[in-house]
Amino acid sequence: MFIYAMFQQYFPYELRGHAHKYTQKLVTYFYPYIQITFHELTGEKLKRSDAYFAIQNYLADHTTATAKRLKADVVKGSKSLVLTMDDHEQVRNRERKLYTNNSTKWSHVQFEHPANFETLAMAENEKEAVKNDLIKFSKGKEYYTKIGKPWKRGYLLYGPPGTGKSTMIAAMANLLDYDIYDLELTTVKDNSELRKLLIETTSKSIIIIEDIDCSIDLTGQRRKEKEDDKKKDPVEKKKEEEEKKSKKGSKVTLSGLLNFIDGIWSACGGERIIIFTTNFVDKLDPALIRRGRMDRHIEMSYCCFEAFKLLARNYLDLDDHELFGRIEVLLGEKEITPADVAECLMPKSETEGVESCLRELVKVLEKLKKKKKQGKKKAEEEGEVNGEENGDGESGESSSGSGESSSEDYEVAGKGRKRNSKR
Repeated sequence: MFIYAMFQQYFPYELRGHAHKYTQKLVTYFYPYIQITFHELTGEKLKRSDAYFAIQNYLADHTTATAKRLKADVVKGSKSLVLTMDDHEQVRNRERKLYTNNSTKWSHVQFEHPANFETLAMAENEKEAVKNDLIKFSKGKEYYTKIGKPWKRGYLLYGPPGTGKSTMIAAMANLLDYDIYDLELTTVKDNSELRKLLIETTSKSIIIIEDIDCSIDLTGQRRKEKEDDKKKDPVEKKKEEEEKKSKKGSKVTLSGLLNFIDGIWSACGGERIIIFTTNFVDKLDPALIRRGRMDRHIEMSYCCFEAFKLLARNYLDLDDHELFGRIEVLLGEKEITPADVAECLMPKSETEGVESCLRELVKVLEKLKKKKKQGKKKAEEEGEVNGEENGDGESGESSSGSGESSSEDYEVAGKGRKRNSKR
């Protein structure tokens, strides 16, 4: 290092190039290896190098022993060699990653979620439909090229909290062996930063925006805001705008998000899945979730009896029980989320067994049913009271109205009689 520093400082700049050239030639006589450099970032389509990530995965732990052969190809129009794994070689135990963003930078941890479609509490036919759709997409590169569409697909997962939306995403990633990019919109300053984040994502990935109706103020309120703006006076309107600016750090617009999903920039790279989740689908702007952007809408609903049986098998190793009939009836009468059912079925101690877990679920369902009946009865009583009050008011008005008209008629009739008597 000392000699190199002295060389850099005192050796004439004009002669350094020649010195490097001949030194390199001298080293090649003794150094038997060829050095090939793969840059992480490439100018092609302004995205990260797929070759870099392929080599990174190849050199990762537990993979060097499995793939022993590489093959080199010459790409048309390029002077570079493309190295790929040879036939019948594949990277096993690839480390999947879970990314999150901080402004325009992605950071990641190892993705280790164990969810899969076999343990997902959902009706079997719906699960199979989603699985088949995902597998079809992952093998559809040539098909998407044929129809002239970017190789991407959008999914909207909607339903009440606790119905398994996040678990569904993890199951999708494990099925396809994709990385996950969890996009936090509130940390993105503007549309330009959002575009940069999209460019930085790789192929074979799932980009998710969870609870999009709560992320930033851009969903479904455009028409309402315009109507409200007309009613407000200018001073109040200006004050509210200043408050919004102080509270709201992100300037991402609905237009910017739409371009992120299916604009020109969304075609940079391929084999991407974009997923939105929401608890309130009615709050979302229709332009955001139309077909072509969110291609498939998946409702994550309350727990049905089929989903309960799957949970009982997963949590209690149980396929049948005498309480199943009672639980089936109660599930048909009262809505409960799979998360709540799972909590009841999970043993809380070493001594707690199958019987106590099932009875706990029955107890919770009966309590919910009773609460529902009480609420319905109260609503009916309030409706009857309101109806009686409205009826009394209407009858009073009609009686007073009829009284007024009678007195008026009486006066007119009286006057008529007076006129007749004078005549």
